[in-house]
Amino acid sequence: MLKLEIVTPDKKIFSGEVTDVYLPGSEGEMGVLEMHAALVTSLVPGELRYHTEGKVEALAIGTGFAEVTQERVLVLTDMAAGEAEIDEAATEAAIKRAEEQLANLDHDHDLEEVALIEATLAKSFAQLRLKGKYKGL
Repeated sequence: MLKLEIVTPDKKIFSGEVTDVYLPGSEGEMGVLEMHAALVTSLVPGELRYHTEGKVEALAIGTGFAEVTQERVLVLTDMAAGEAEIDEAATEAAIKRAEEQLANLDHDHDLEEVALIEATLAKSFAQLRLKGKYKGL
């Protein structure tokens, strides 16, 4: 068994024993089992899944980092939400606002502002993908 901890700036989302973890790494999805080689990797917005007590749990996460040891996975992320916590209408509105902001940027735009808008879009799309998956979409 692996000890999994998922932490956001606001709170600890999960802490417990799991059999495996699947993370949205910057190089693609990464699976972690007990006795995995130690590593630190960056995370991109996407779906984090883990198996605990015979069932699969899934969260939409934002950017962050994961530290993996043979016995533990520590996930530090700026956002984590389960399917029940995601407000589809609010998420779609956030996407619309971000797309409008991108469309209205002038040619002298700040690269940091563009990165912030793109990060908002990526997190919002990760949440909608998670919602869609459980609605049979």
